[in-house]
Amino acid sequence: MRNKLLAACSILAIFLALGARAAADKIATAVVESSSAARIESFDAVVEAVRQTVLAAQVSGEVVAIDVKVGDAVRAGQILMRIDARAAEQSAAASEAQVQAARASLEVATQEYKRQEQLFRKSYISQAALERAQAQFKATQAQVSAQLAQADVARTQSGFFVVKAPYAGIVAEVPVAIGDMAMPGRPLLTVYDPAVLRVTATVPQTAVAVAAAVQGVKVEVPGAASEQWLYPVRSQVLPTVDPATHTVQVRLELARGTGRLAPGTFARVWLPASRPPPAAQSSAGEAAPATRLFVPSSAVVRRTEMTGLYVLDSNGRPLLRQVRLGPQLNDRVEILAGVAAGERIALEPQAAARVH
Repeated sequence: MRNKLLAACSILAIFLALGARAAADKIATAVVESSSAARIESFDAVVEAVRQTVLAAQVSGEVVAIDVKVGDAVRAGQILMRIDARAAEQSAAASEAQVQAARASLEVATQEYKRQEQLFRKSYISQAALERAQAQFKATQAQVSAQLAQADVARTQSGFFVVKAPYAGIVAEVPVAIGDMAMPGRPLLTVYDPAVLRVTATVPQTAVAVAAAVQGVKVEVPGAASEQWLYPVRSQVLPTVDPATHTVQVRLELARGTGRLAPGTFARVWLPASRPPPAAQSSAGEAAPATRLFVPSSAVVRRTEMTGLYVLDSNGRPLLRQVRLGPQLNDRVEILAGVAAGERIALEPQAAARVH
């Protein structure tokens, strides 16, 4: 009886193994690929405008007209917003009237000085009388200059009530509405120039030299509708280091007219690795050419803190194996440890998990 039971269990195990083998054969697989390409690292970044201006009020007054909206393209010198300038215009008109009155007084003083000069030549008046006429003429002349300067100030101040675009660009923000009170220093509009953009990333000190060289540096914009990969034309490393994280900000300027990116867009900066990984170090401590391993990103299994791959054994059964991931390139991800080149992995983790 015992022999029959053992025979039945053996037959059942064979059938289960055949069933598992048949199920495993239906799973799509791929081979771990090796590449000798240089290792790269990615850093989170953000797209910024090289020229971005916040236009603020220089005077106080009610906002009476807004001629643009967010997203509008504007020309240099175009009127964007108007502030109630009635009081300023009246002040300018009063200053102009005072200028006209001062000029009339100057004309009278000029004629009077000329008559006193003629009388002095004929010895009809004294030297003191001539000097008094000359002083009156110069005082009136100075008064006219003062009134002219005051009128110029009034005209200049009346121009503060009209907000104009400093350069051709795009309106990014309009934080006020008609009827709001504009106060000195209060932001009214934000304008940026879309022609020249840059990407700002925070990188470790060890990667600063690589980022500054620009060669081999590329920028990925995952949310871009047109160009996803961009290449900077120049770089700028800010001369300050964060003492807490030992990182430096790097600004990578993009070519003029690159895409239609908006400031604030998320981006990634990919830099050639500043030093090889530990596995690429030779016994003598010198850097050895490392072989990089890549697998499709869809094959990766993520379970809480464990990251792994279903690797097929010699019998073709998928077994879960923990791996360490590197950077992702498009639809492939680098494997730093856990598998070897040439091993076959399952592309469908959920289907592989059902195979026993």
